[in-house]
Amino acid sequence: MPVTVTHSTVTTTVASPTVVGSPRALTQPLGLLRLLQLVSTCMAFSLVASAGAWRGHMGNWSMFTWCFCFAVTLVILLVELGGFQARFPFFWRNFTITIACYAALLCLSASIIYPITYVQFLSHGPSRDHATAATAFSGIACLAYATEVAWTRARPGEITGYMASEPGLLKVLETFVACLIFVFISSPYLYHNWLALEWCVAVYALCFVLAALTILLNLGHCTNMLPIPFHSFLLGLALLSVLLYATALVLWPLYQFNENYSVQSWRARDVSCGDRNPYLVCIWDRRLAVTILTAVNLLAYVGDLVYSAHLVFVKV
Repeated sequence: MPVTVTHSTVTTTVASPTVVGSPRALTQPLGLLRLLQLVSTCMAFSLVASAGAWRGHMGNWSMFTWCFCFAVTLVILLVELGGFQARFPFFWRNFTITIACYAALLCLSASIIYPITYVQFLSHGPSRDHATAATAFSGIACLAYATEVAWTRARPGEITGYMASEPGLLKVLETFVACLIFVFISSPYLYHNWLALEWCVAVYALCFVLAALTILLNLGHCTNMLPIPFHSFLLGLALLSVLLYATALVLWPLYQFNENYSVQSWRARDVSCGDRNPYLVCIWDRRLAVTILTAVNLLAYVGDLVYSAHLVFVKV
């Protein structure tokens, strides 16, 4: 049976529920999993901070990731220990699975970016050992958050909130990938010389805002404020995003890897890539990363479009 997605608060039975409002919340499977998340992220940023191995943009990103995930996980545990879910402004299950999905993606990015752009450039010694251990704990945290998402997402035949369904999780992926794109295009020289590249940046920004707005509307139970049915809104948004990202996927590599537009088409010719600075990502690598992330987000929006069309046109 398919998952029925609603924007109302409908509670369902979840495997291994957490006992709330009591210390027993920490002894349930989901509570223990969140303790693992808390310890792993704490160990990651503590090891890096003790060695001072987090300078530069990539180090700052990784440190922010671990500190943010630790903080939000701690808040979730405290809320559940105190039984304050009813006072929380968001539907609790929607909120926790959204946070878990973001945290899994953040820890995954840190587990990949930090060793590639930072750890490998450290000389052998205590600092490198601490950074390597921090990367391992980041990977453990990623697996723990991903496990929570797998445990608490909607099951076939289950009536649930939007964020616990596949389209809701895709919205999280879309906004996260867009944030990564913004990190790589943070330097205006990558796009300010060509109108087509500025169009691509506008596409990334517009689609991010619309996807983030959809998430906030769901978390805040405000979907009834829309002038059209929510599922129709999702379908139109997904179709628009697919069309916009398709143009960006064509224009961005065309203008970034074509020597007719005064750019270096090969990495070996980019002088910025010859500097083995662990704190910087060279220009050519930034261009390639944005191209890959654009393709990833286009696939996510295509999947979103399929799910949204199913909700609108297929009657269950």
